[in-house]
Amino acid sequence: MSTIKHPVGPQSDKVYRRRRAVVGLGLLAVIIIVILIIVRPGASVGEPDGSPTSKQGTSTDAPSQSANPAAAAGACDPAAINVEALTNAPDYSADQLPELTLSVTNTGTTACVIDAGTSKQVFTITSGDDVWWNSTDCQTGAVDAKVTLAPGATEKSTAPLTWDRTRSAKDTCESDSRELAPAEGASYHLSVTVDGIAAKTPTQFLLN
Repeated sequence: MSTIKHPVGPQSDKVYRRRRAVVGLGLLAVIIIVILIIVRPGASVGEPDGSPTSKQGTSTDAPSQSANPAAAAGACDPAAINVEALTNAPDYSADQLPELTLSVTNTGTTACVIDAGTSKQVFTITSGDDVWWNSTDCQTGAVDAKVTLAPGATEKSTAPLTWDRTRSAKDTCESDSRELAPAEGASYHLSVTVDGIAAKTPTQFLLN
């Protein structure tokens, strides 16, 4: 075992200067290490520790495909749309006015879009070959209305048109003396088209 001991007592000035230099270098090294920890050269501004960087223009939160498949539905195939002309009664007494509506049904297997607005609806009333009334003759305020129909879904018009039991014409819209339709059991037929798709069969009703 070594028995060598450091000398005890005052040291030379050279020894003290060396010790002070060592202590000073140690403090400087500590300060540099602290600065490097705080500044972290090469790190992006605002980037949290350990967070991955994303390439410019690449979304890290990209949504999946729309949760609503109808949002991507295309125009309806006329062959897959069933249009029906509807009246609120099969026959009308002398003091009753027929109320006319329609329905559209998607008979296909995929959702589709149809314009069922009033601008795309046409109601026509005939008796035999004689056209008595057409909804577009005196129509005002017509609008488009895109409707998405799910497979098997049916949409009905909610605001009925009322036929005043007179013959319509574009030049008699403001007239109070239009020809009255014959009654006393006379038979009439209502036909409709929606977005160019016609009802397969007209609906019959009677005027008494």
